Amino acid sequence: MKPRICRRRGPRNQCWLRFCITAVCCAAVISNMTAVEGQSTGSSSNNATVVVNIGVILDLNRTDFVGQVGLSCVEMAVSEFYDSHPDYTTRLAIATRDSQRDVVLAAASALDLIKNVQVQAILGPETSMQANFLIPLGEKAQVPIISFSASSPTLASIRSPYFFRATQKDSTQVNAIAAIVKAFGWRQAVPVYIDNAFGQGIVPSLVDSLDAVDARVPYRSAISPSATDDQIGQELYKLMTMQTRVFVVHVSPHLAARLFAKAKEVGMMSAGYVWIVTDGITDFLSSVDPSVLKSMQGVLGVKPHVPQTKEVIDFRARWKRKFRQDHPEILLDADLNSYGLWAYDATVALAMAVEKTADGGGATNFSFVNNDDNIFSNVSDSSSTDLESIGVSSNGPNLARELSRTSFAGLSGDFAMEEDGELRASAYEVVNVNGNGARVVGFWTRGEGLAREHVATTSRGGSSRAKLGTVIWPGDPGAVPRGFEIPTSGKKLRIGVPVKSGFSEFVSVTTDLETNKTSVIGYSIDIFEAVVQALPYALPFEYVPYAKPNGESAGTYDDLVYQVFLGNFECMIADTTVIANRSNYVDFTLPYTESGVSMLVPVKPNGSKNAWSFLKPLTWDLWVTTFLFFLFIGFVVWALEHRISKDFRGPPSHQVGTSLWFSFSTMVFAHRENVVSNLARTVVIIWCLVVLIITQSYTASFTSLLTVQRLQPTVADMNELLRKGDFVGYQDVSFVFGLLKRLGFRDDRLVPYKNSEHCNSLFNQGKIVAAFDEVPYIKLFLAKHCSKYMMTDPTYKADGFGFVFPKGSPLVADISRAILNVTEGDKMTKIEEAWFGKKDRCPESTTSTVSSGGQLGLNSFWSLFMIAGVAAVSALCIFTVQFVYEYRKLMSPQVDDDSQSKPSFWGRLLNLLKTFDNKDLECHTFRGDRVGDQNEVRLASLNVMSPSMYSVHTEFPPSMGSSSELHDNTIAQEVAIISIDLHPDSDGEGLVATANDEITRH
Repeated sequence: MKPRICRRRGPRNQCWLRFCITAVCCAAVISNMTAVEGQSTGSSSNNATVVVNIGVILDLNRTDFVGQVGLSCVEMAVSEFYDSHPDYTTRLAIATRDSQRDVVLAAASALDLIKNVQVQAILGPETSMQANFLIPLGEKAQVPIISFSASSPTLASIRSPYFFRATQKDSTQVNAIAAIVKAFGWRQAVPVYIDNAFGQGIVPSLVDSLDAVDARVPYRSAISPSATDDQIGQELYKLMTMQTRVFVVHVSPHLAARLFAKAKEVGMMSAGYVWIVTDGITDFLSSVDPSVLKSMQGVLGVKPHVPQTKEVIDFRARWKRKFRQDHPEILLDADLNSYGLWAYDATVALAMAVEKTADGGGATNFSFVNNDDNIFSNVSDSSSTDLESIGVSSNGPNLARELSRTSFAGLSGDFAMEEDGELRASAYEVVNVNGNGARVVGFWTRGEGLAREHVATTSRGGSSRAKLGTVIWPGDPGAVPRGFEIPTSGKKLRIGVPVKSGFSEFVSVTTDLETNKTSVIGYSIDIFEAVVQALPYALPFEYVPYAKPNGESAGTYDDLVYQVFLGNFECMIADTTVIANRSNYVDFTLPYTESGVSMLVPVKPNGSKNAWSFLKPLTWDLWVTTFLFFLFIGFVVWALEHRISKDFRGPPSHQVGTSLWFSFSTMVFAHRENVVSNLARTVVIIWCLVVLIITQSYTASFTSLLTVQRLQPTVADMNELLRKGDFVGYQDVSFVFGLLKRLGFRDDRLVPYKNSEHCNSLFNQGKIVAAFDEVPYIKLFLAKHCSKYMMTDPTYKADGFGFVFPKGSPLVADISRAILNVTEGDKMTKIEEAWFGKKDRCPESTTSTVSSGGQLGLNSFWSLFMIAGVAAVSALCIFTVQFVYEYRKLMSPQVDDDSQSKPSFWGRLLNLLKTFDNKDLECHTFRGDRVGDQNEVRLASLNVMSPSMYSVHTEFPPSMGSSSELHDNTIAQEVAIISIDLHPDSDGEGLVATANDEITRH
């Protein structure tokens, strides 16, 4: 039926076209004659110009401003361009067709223009649906299609080299919309779009952009282009029953006027609602009826930014005068929009490209060829729109190539085509409808984000609401809308609760058989209801048990979480653990309980009170290290004090006993030996400090061991369980089972239990030796059996219990903040005491050091031993160096006078050690005994001396007597002196007389 319509209109269009061509030729001849006659001087003839036919396909209905504005701008562009470029050899001749908002009629018009008018390019069509039909025709005939209003992103998928979009596609403005949503913290938004190619094309890009800023799209509202006011009202009422209050509207201007009028009527333009419109609506706000603006107060919108240059202002004034003259029937004060500027720039770009492709070949260069490469100029009426005989433009490839290369500063900004035929993206204005128009509150640019001012060199803006000016919201509220509301007239929040038999203190579902009324109670339920009361708004809800018709559980916790993901429940309240794989499907609030998985084991007395309890405060390595250091410090002090202190001299047994006594007595600070050396004093002071710290620590640990009652776990750690292969319990239908398998437990060693009583029974029967569960469950178990069990470390990481909501739910943030308020207050303590009892009823049954039992080890004191050891070794080294240096002659290899040979090294070393064993008579402690010691040495020498032992070969003078007499006199004198020295208190004169008698006798 459609092709028949095209054939019926073909001859009439051709006759009309011939009339137009004749009129244009006559006008051109008259214009040339006038130009020649008006010349008084100069060239007598003008160069011939080539007329290039260009088609324009638009919707020229009175109510369609895009078509009316676009056509007027195209005509002005052709006129003004050639007025400013009189030397160009080409002239565009416009052939206009009215598509009358019909897709097939637009395609038929394009076919008519290509075959009958032989247009080199087509400006238009107006809509994306029409462009879908025209692009294949243009590619087949190699005729470029240039649209300044078809903005659907789906057109880019056609990828035709002959399609050029001289407008911003809708996928560029969705990033600006997403930035607005992110700036105000809205977590959900509902697209409201017209149900055709224009509206559907933006939805995928919009959803992706919102998802990139963590905003969810819970619903998509599609409105038919032919929808009645009642149908629009029904869709709006459906939106009112939902929680989301942020709507992104992408419809035609005519449908937008009806939509907002109905929204105001049903009360959706009041406080709490957010409306964001796309540039398809924003661009026409200056030309709509005031009643429409009145119903759109508070609406936000985006539109392409057009620099208000002097050229734009002047052109706007010229266009308004011309438009009023051409369309006096339009009563509204029409204003120029972005589509008109793009139409002007597209026409200029086409004129520039046509001029560049003209090679002087005249009309032949712009002719068409058929499939047999024959040039044709006329087509029979009977086949004026047959697709089989469509020709191919010989200049089409060149013209398409030049269009892609054309760039200039146009009225709409910098005009340049990308490689894919798309217009280079520009900035967007963020406008707010207020009063009689829209005012700009900010700008958005790619890479810079939102900004209050549009400056080319502005810093990165980002997505903060501070980057926008003051926004007037619907209903004129002072605060920014939350973006969601709980509708009082809508359905309640459906909350899924599990039906479980174990640990009912958290969630318990009971049904009264007489009234068939379901009651839901528990610790988690009380926490949630306290949180709801802390919200700044009402949240109606209802509990829906996740159960079969017979009352049994319908599945596991994971199944219930998946039901929230599917949308069967809007929330899940239970003791639900926050784990990674669940978070892939749903959102969790902040945890309201402690986190972690720990081990539960029975306890036994630690048996610390026995005859050898005094050894337990210290580990064996600390005992051994302390004992060895007592010996070492005793040796160092003996070495430093042996030559200078009487207390460290005497027989070897005495010296060993004194050294050990001195060293070990420092433990109780009972040492009385006099320490003379400064080096020894330094060592003793440091050692006493070490001993003080160790003894004090020992006393504290031993006191605690004897006075504090301690319970010892029957299992030290998890490795012991794995090594012995013991049976381990876990809560049935819990993620702990998977955790235990990852830790290395075998399936046949894992025993499930349903509740705390069942777990206690398994322990009593010896079927398990330990149990693993989450900390809240273990604490609930210990509240009942605190004297028999304890919780041991380590605690494996888990995120605790949280409430479950669908992905992107705006309630998550508010519920999480309310959880913080509840858990930090007294309300939480009261709820815990109501379900778990008071904390002081049972002592804390936990241990963190089950392996060492509270003993003090070497690792706590190794630094003290290191300091004492370094000090002792340093003192010993210093003493050794000083001693060896002082008696270095004893170590020198000198010739012995008796043997006339050098002593060996070991002999010299033995002499040095003998010297070390002697007293240091130079020390002040032996200065009173110095003379006595020397006389003892002399007397000992005299006792062994006799005249026969010496052979005196020296000859003495006669006056001195013989050598024997001289020797006897000398001995007598020495004996007298020694006697005086040995008996200083005796009568000196008597001793001298005795000495003289001895001399006389000899």
